Amino acid sequence: MKKGLLLLTLMLGAATSFAHADDAAIKQALQQKIGATQIDIQPSPIAGLQTVLTEGGVLYVSSDGKHILQGPLYDISGPMPVNATTELLAPILTKRLDALKDEMIVYKAPQEKYSVTVFTDVTCGYCSKLHKEMKGYNDLGITVRYLAFPRQGPNSDAEKTMTSIWCAPNRMEAFDAVMSDKSVKPATCSINLKRHYELGTLFGIQGTPAIVVDGATVLSGYSAPSDLKATLDAYAAHKATGMTK
Repeated sequence: MKKGLLLLTLMLGAATSFAHADDAAIKQALQQKIGATQIDIQPSPIAGLQTVLTEGGVLYVSSDGKHILQGPLYDISGPMPVNATTELLAPILTKRLDALKDEMIVYKAPQEKYSVTVFTDVTCGYCSKLHKEMKGYNDLGITVRYLAFPRQGPNSDAEKTMTSIWCAPNRMEAFDAVMSDKSVKPATCSINLKRHYELGTLFGIQGTPAIVVDGATVLSGYSAPSDLKATLDAYAAHKATGMTK
């Protein structure tokens, strides 16, 4: 019995050391080859690959750090393809989303039934259209929380304008003004919108508006208030059905 326990302990210790070695190889490769500075290594459903969160998005990296895959991973074992990447990372992305709550510009529904987070860009026509219909969303019980996603990337003109909005004494007033084709007084502060942008890339967002329902579901593009309400109702019903099975 003692020999068996000793052998098991040695095997577990070797496995842990091997995992640490794999992580070290991955970190070194990503730092040296693609200049990644933010590296969060997570498990993957595929043997020999690790899921890696970086400032440039989600990667799948071989254990030796020599091969990289980019893009969503789909599970086709069931009746319909499922985005395994967002499902796997949902708890992590939800936590990172919650960490930015104090930086969100929130338009709260008087009788809230749903809350969505919208990654927006002040140069985006459909973002402006969505914002101009805010009363419609709020009247249907949908609270809208904004984060910034300048499509041209950090340090772009859009990012500078959005920084001025987020650093204004009254963010909602400044955001409303810009979305109505008015100007905003230039401003800077401790808020770094690069964090918003990087989180958006982890969600796989490439365009705006992008509506995050939860840590695993992103609706791409504009959706009219009634259409979004119908989508959220269907999503809630689906989740409830899944929980009762």
